[in-house]
Formats: sequence, C-alpha cells, structure tokens
Amino acid sequence: MKQLIENFSKQLSEAIKIGEAVKLTPSANKIRNVFIAGLGGSGIGGSIVNELVYDHCKIPVTVGKGYFLPDFVDENTLFIASSYSGNTEETLACLEQAIKRNAKIVCITSGGKVAELAIKNKLDIMVVPGGMPPRACLGYSLTQLLFVFGFHDLTEKTFKKHLQNGIALIDAEKNQLIKQAEEVASKLKGKIPVIYCTTNNEGIAIRFRQQLNENAKILCWHHVIPEMNHNELVGWTEQHNNIHVIILRNNGDYERNNLRIEINKEVIKKYATITEIYSKGNSAIEKAIYTIHLCDWISVVLADERGVDAVEVNVINQLKSHLAKS
Repeated sequence: MKQLIENFSKQLSEAIKIGEAVKLTPSANKIRNVFIAGLGGSGIGGSIVNELVYDHCKIPVTVGKGYFLPDFVDENTLFIASSYSGNTEETLACLEQAIKRNAKIVCITSGGKVAELAIKNKLDIMVVPGGMPPRACLGYSLTQLLFVFGFHDLTEKTFKKHLQNGIALIDAEKNQLIKQAEEVASKLKGKIPVIYCTTNNEGIAIRFRQQLNENAKILCWHHVIPEMNHNELVGWTEQHNNIHVIILRNNGDYERNNLRIEINKEVIKKYATITEIYSKGNSAIEKAIYTIHLCDWISVVLADERGVDAVEVNVINQLKSHLAKS
C-alpha cells in the first residue's frame, strides 16, 4: 500500500493519458442532470469531483451509493458508473436501471460485469488498469470523471492543467509530505480521530476517514462546518483524552467558515487535542490532490505504527462472500 500511495503522481499522469485517448460520444438528448453511481474506493472520486465542480457546473450532480436510482434519472441524465472491479453489486444494479431508462451512460472500470454490460449495450467505457485495491486507484477514477465532465462541457477546460500542476506539487513536496504525515500519525496513535472540514472539503474528509478505516484499521468519524455548529458542537462538554481532532483547511476558504473554525477550536481545545492540516496549491484541484495524498500517507504511516497490514480487508471480503451466497 505504501508503494501504491508513493506512485500516486504516476497514476495521475497515466490517468490523464487514458482520458486523452478515450473516445467518448455526445448525448443524443440535452443533459439536465448528472448521476454518479459508485461505492467505497470507486465511489469517493464522485463525491470529490461533485465538490470540485460545484461552483461552475450549471446542472445538478448527485452521487448515489445504493442499489436504486431516483425517479429523475432518465434520457436527459448523464449516468456515470464508477466501479473499479466492475463487479460492485450496488453499482451494477443502478447501471441496469440506467440502461432501461435510456440515460446517457459512461462506465469507468477495469473490467468485470460493468465492462460486459458496457460492451453489450454499446456504452461509453473508460478502462483503467486492474489488479489493485480500489482505494489505491482514486487517481484513475478522479481523473476519468473530470474528463467525462470536461467532454460534456460541465467543468472548466483548465482541469487538465490543474491536474498536471497538482502532480508537480506533490512530487516537489514529497519529503515534506511524508515528514508531516509521520508527525500527524504519531499524534493519532492510540486515539480516535475526529475529522472536521468545511462543506467544500467533505469528500476529502470522507476519503481520509475511509483510509484510516481500511489502512490503519481504526474507527473514526467526520463532520462538516457549518452543519456541525448546529448540533455536534454541543456534544463537546467533557474531557476526551482518547480523541484527537483533525481540521482540514484551505487558505482562501470562506471567511465566515474560518471564523467558525476559530470559535470551534476555543470550545474543543478544552476537551481534546487538535491538529490543523492546511492544503497547498493554487486551485481547488491542486489543493484536493495535495490533501488527499497527505492524508493517504498519514493512514499508511499510522498502519505501520499500529503494526497492521494496510492492504488486507478480510472483513469486507467475508461480507461479500456471504452476500454472494444469498
């Protein structure tokens, strides 16, 4: 897993080449909404891209993580099935429904049943290299999603340049990223992490939580500012020596949210320790790439410190095995 994370920039570069080579087709109907189906490591790219295009995409984007499509999905929907293995049963169920509803469909996968359905139904498909844990392939799904959005004029044309800048950034910052990851991981050892972020960073916070779950084999939770100021903040009323709070931040975030964070810190520091993680980069995409990479490093360094195998996910495999028998 450490090697896979170290190769994140190479994966992003390869993903750009894949995106450039794929021949997508225009929709026969006007696209009025986007629905991205995907779960876990395959689906988190959809959540992050949804936030990256939030301030300039002119139509609504929904990310689904279940078995069923909302009623609004129809022939005017751009439906994207993101399943790294190609066998995610929830995503397959949604894909079959999208086919019946004549949605404009794009599949992002390494193969499996998703690829079979795409070929059978002559759907657009973006094939990425297989054989790795899905959570280690975010660079592929994130990049291909941006290419799909770009092809359909749903994001800024500069997205590829921002991706390339993000790659250069994490390569240049490699040693500092690992050093910072070691510092943060040492604070998290023996603690329950609580991750806070603002609304434009929730996908990245979820990604961090999932990486801590799967790589470091620990429980944690996340919440979002300002929503948590209307509920969770009230829960900070007693000492929690077993909790360490991580706040994900960007320079240039909305001033009212920055003010909220400062007030939250005054409340929380009475009861738990806090670490703030600032992104680097000049665009939302660059900042996302930097923070994702740093948090991935934190998760594998913490796995080492806990003496656990960052790759194995036996309990998930057992669950899938039981489901397959039912």
